[in-house]
Amino acid sequence: MKASATAYPIQGLIKYHGLKEESLRLPYHDSISVCTAPLITHTTIEFGHEYDQAEFDGKRAQGRALERIMQVVEPLRRRANERSGFRMVSRNNFTSNIGLGASASGFAALAMATVKALGLDMGLEEVSTYARRGAGSASRSVTGGFSIWYQGKDDHSSHSRMLASSKDLDMGILAVLVPAYKSTEAAHSAVTSSPFFKARIEYVAEAIPKMESAIREKDIFRIGEMAELDTLLLHGITMTGIDQLFLWRPETVKVILEVKEMRKAGLNCHFSIDTGATVYVNSPLDQLKEVQERIDALGMDTLSCHVGDEAKLVGHHLF
Repeated sequence: MKASATAYPIQGLIKYHGLKEESLRLPYHDSISVCTAPLITHTTIEFGHEYDQAEFDGKRAQGRALERIMQVVEPLRRRANERSGFRMVSRNNFTSNIGLGASASGFAALAMATVKALGLDMGLEEVSTYARRGAGSASRSVTGGFSIWYQGKDDHSSHSRMLASSKDLDMGILAVLVPAYKSTEAAHSAVTSSPFFKARIEYVAEAIPKMESAIREKDIFRIGEMAELDTLLLHGITMTGIDQLFLWRPETVKVILEVKEMRKAGLNCHFSIDTGATVYVNSPLDQLKEVQERIDALGMDTLSCHVGDEAKLVGHHLF
């Protein structure tokens, strides 16, 4: 009754924003992301304990963090008719809460390990429906690579599916770290108050098939171009909602302007920003080194990444 799993965090390409049903984390629209390796979350869970206990990166999970863990574990525990408590330990090889999608990889790895520890038999798409209860983006982290998360109509139909793996399309991804605390849940709760939210829903319906086509055709320029536009639309929503959340920092804008200058110089690169201040720069792998050199010259901390695949069970346990 003990199992471990790993999963990669995600970068949103056509990002999701807002939840029409919060308890099950059902979104307003479909979304597409790409997993970012070698960033990874490693999680071990064991049942048979007297009470529930969890920790991540050496810190005890409590309050809202523990509630979100329970939203993933409890329905699986009920399905397995298991009544014992659990111990969970999770570790990241990257810094969390700075816009790198740690909640996605964290809940994806948790769902995978929990399913195995409880002896349940299900495919990745079904596992994604349980990971989604902890964090919406975790659904796509389960299926990995370039994945689409269907909004669905209910708990069962809101799942993810891989569109392409790293073997099909390997894109260079530079994560430019801009530490700044943010609350993704707060941002999601305020989206419908933006006067532009309805327009975004209409836009995403057209953007999803276009992004699918670009991925299928391995067109990194179009993928980056659409992810860049989607970034501006998403942050326009956060800035014009009732809370007027401005998540960027001066360093964020500095990177955006440098990316535009690099494009003028002939580099195939585009920026992408999820809910936070950290910036991704997408480019072909053979141009990633030059892109990184230009960003490093700004005095920014960077992580060189590539496409990561689906969540996996591993034999190494954390306790």
